[in-house]
Amino acid sequence: MAKPASPRPLRPATQLVRGGQMRTNLDETGEALFLTSGFVYDSALQAEQTFTGEVEHFQYSRFGNPTVQMLEARLALLEGAEACRATATGMAAVSAAMLAHLKAGDRVVASRALFGSCYWIVANLLPRYGIQTEFVDGSDLAQWEAAFRRPCQMVLLETPSNPMLELVDLKAVCDLAHKAGAVVVVDNVFATPLLQKPMRLGADVVVYSATKHFDGQGRVLGGAVLGSKKWVEEVLQPFIRNTGPALSPFNAWVILKGLETLHLRVPAMSRSAATIAQMLEERSEVEQVCYPFLSSHPQYELAKKQMSGGGTLVSFALKGGKETAFRFLDALRVIDISNNLGDSKSLITHPATTTHSKVGAEERARLGISDGAVRLSVGLEDVEDLVEDIAAALDVAAGNPAPKKKPLGRMVVEDSVAPAQAVAKPARKAPAKKKPRPEASAEAAKPAAPDAEPELFPAATQRRKRG
Repeated sequence: MAKPASPRPLRPATQLVRGGQMRTNLDETGEALFLTSGFVYDSALQAEQTFTGEVEHFQYSRFGNPTVQMLEARLALLEGAEACRATATGMAAVSAAMLAHLKAGDRVVASRALFGSCYWIVANLLPRYGIQTEFVDGSDLAQWEAAFRRPCQMVLLETPSNPMLELVDLKAVCDLAHKAGAVVVVDNVFATPLLQKPMRLGADVVVYSATKHFDGQGRVLGGAVLGSKKWVEEVLQPFIRNTGPALSPFNAWVILKGLETLHLRVPAMSRSAATIAQMLEERSEVEQVCYPFLSSHPQYELAKKQMSGGGTLVSFALKGGKETAFRFLDALRVIDISNNLGDSKSLITHPATTTHSKVGAEERARLGISDGAVRLSVGLEDVEDLVEDIAAALDVAAGNPAPKKKPLGRMVVEDSVAPAQAVAKPARKAPAKKKPRPEASAEAAKPAAPDAEPELFPAATQRRKRG
């Protein structure tokens, strides 16, 4: 049976392990995984009253599910929000938050520095439905003030931004937006709820890609929308119920387990990110380093004011443009090339050709996304290994090849099979010799393939060889 609620408010680390937990009559310690599409009723009357709202009962996993509900409750506690709804992906969270609230004739003001898909929604999707949109430079309060001289129904922004870590003054923008009648939606993926609390600074709605730090191990997709109980139940829930961007119970369960270590992972990754950012500033191959807690960041004071840590992402631009950036990426041996982030493994990408490739070249230039810019998501590896990997790759990118090392994937394969090859098999009594068949003698006479060796993961090995 469940324990009575604690009379004292719980701290984030405890909420991440115990928040929102419900137990069945079997009294399990881990969160139960309800892999079911539907639910049964004791009677036809109970079914009717469930649909009229007279009684509370799970109906269908598109509307709600016990495992998903535990995740929603835990995230609401962590964020300090009244309510939460989980979605299938982070982009489902963003689109649901916007489309549930907006209608034809409404107006949206958005920060120009957005993730590529978020930018597409504002620039391309909303105008199709008769919704006016306007972009502003997020760091320029004068542009926000000018945009709010006309009525506005919604604001969308992210801070720090993807990928160049531009900051928006949340309190100032929220104050201006509310005077114009707007609901403020903040994408808080890069900061996580541990490093920044947008609602404390005036935000109305916060959205997340749970795929990133919440899962934290690159396993599943998910998203979350958080806000007031009234807005979530009256505006968001009908949209989610009827359009179906539901999170699967299994993914919710995986994310619940990922949340248990969020308070350990994010600070450790942030410390490593700060170390790497400082190292990059000392390298002559690097033209610009973007990290909120570097004193060289143009909004360093704002970062220290509204964030409790610099985050797990570092963006930097290499001299020499795309060619140099590609040489650098291809020379990395520990850090993987991937457009994901928030993983326990360090991942790096070239935004101009991946996450922001659909944003026009002129707009990318305006956002500071040069052809030499790369975005690094720092993981949980030893920071000295990451620093050495980056330094060696910078040497290669600059035309000064570092000492040749085996690709990491190849080392893993060889190290795993070598001990097995070295173990001597016990001597066995030789079988009696038989006269060989002619075809067998011919086969034995063929020379062995030179340097033949077994491969456990041939596809992965070939990829590393080509790289």
